[in-house]
Amino acid sequence: MALVLPFKAVRPDKKFVAQVAALPYDVMTREEGIKAVSGNALSFMHVEKSEIDVPEGTKSNDDLIYQTAKRNFIDMRVKGILIQDESPCFYVYRQQMGSQVQTGIVGLMNAGEYDSGIIKKHELTRQDKEEDRIHHVNTVNAQTGPVFISYWEKDSLNRIVDQIITRTPEYDFIADDDIKHTVWVVADTKQIEEIKKAFAEVDALYIADGHHRAAAAASIARTRRSEDKSASSEKEYEAVLAVLFPHTQLKVMDYNRAVKDLNGLTTEQFLEKISPSFTVTKSFSTRSPQQLHDFGMYLDGKWYKITIREGVYNAGDPVASLDAAILQDHLLDPVLGIRDPRVDDRIKFIGGIRGMDELEQLVDQKGFAVAFSLFPTSMEQIIKVADAGAIMPPKSTWFEPKLRSGLFTHRLD
Repeated sequence: MALVLPFKAVRPDKKFVAQVAALPYDVMTREEGIKAVSGNALSFMHVEKSEIDVPEGTKSNDDLIYQTAKRNFIDMRVKGILIQDESPCFYVYRQQMGSQVQTGIVGLMNAGEYDSGIIKKHELTRQDKEEDRIHHVNTVNAQTGPVFISYWEKDSLNRIVDQIITRTPEYDFIADDDIKHTVWVVADTKQIEEIKKAFAEVDALYIADGHHRAAAAASIARTRRSEDKSASSEKEYEAVLAVLFPHTQLKVMDYNRAVKDLNGLTTEQFLEKISPSFTVTKSFSTRSPQQLHDFGMYLDGKWYKITIREGVYNAGDPVASLDAAILQDHLLDPVLGIRDPRVDDRIKFIGGIRGMDELEQLVDQKGFAVAFSLFPTSMEQIIKVADAGAIMPPKSTWFEPKLRSGLFTHRLD
């Protein structure tokens, strides 16, 4: 069973919501963040990515960054930009990007269920990034951004959500990137109990995005639990802020690759070396693959379609059969010498939201030798990997639209 609880969210006053809502801290550089908040002193990025407010050259782990986040968070609350609900609520959060619509429930998961495996992961976390979020949450004493969670679609939860969204929303705005955000507050005690009961019948929760947030929350809970001498039954540090979506609604986009050189090979030698594992088709006008195990390849100003040959990979292995793993195991590593894509600076990862033109520009104008487009990983594949207790290759998934930070914050006191 999954424990999902309501909470007293710190959230924007209605009249400020569009200015407060910000993209997640980890989808842009410091320079991009400074540009994004230009002219907007209310952006929650001043809390989530507070390095934009400290002097250039400040070390990434300097305490000044975290103290600045704390000061900015307190300031927004004192000025009434952020308010806190008086009683625990759930929240329904809908995002619309073109024809893509996803509607999730905002609540608190239990950190102990992360440790026990009810909350399942599919990615490794980096220690430096995990420590950054631990320091941030501990200093601000709040979880300032939610973990993006999925679960196998459940009719009872769908029916509850369908009832809630017939009401007038609390927030309804279109962000600068044309993504529409709508939020309903669920304060009715009967509906709150129905949501809790429905999630108690869910066997597992799956982290779609936000692995570092989840890992940091679990680490903080373990530490505070060991140090807590109080008899209080309310332990806010045991909770993990999340938005939970049915698996059928989420859109996973392609996550593409570009490599700076051909590892000393000529174009002809490179094509010859990949041919035992891949069939190569010239003139791939669609550029983006239309099915699993097909890849687009942009090389010397031309697009090719390459397809993994049958029997080359282990089709029964949930990780080895992923397209990101196939490309890594049978081309990037053995042919191009990319042993560890997490640390090799010869490879660049490009989110599918940037399109195929970005891949062409990298090769034609920015010094890369070859680029690969991948078919998107499915939610079913992600869940299969997580259920197996396995880990996906780095940069296997790109979710859109991104959750906005600042709409919901969970205080730990």
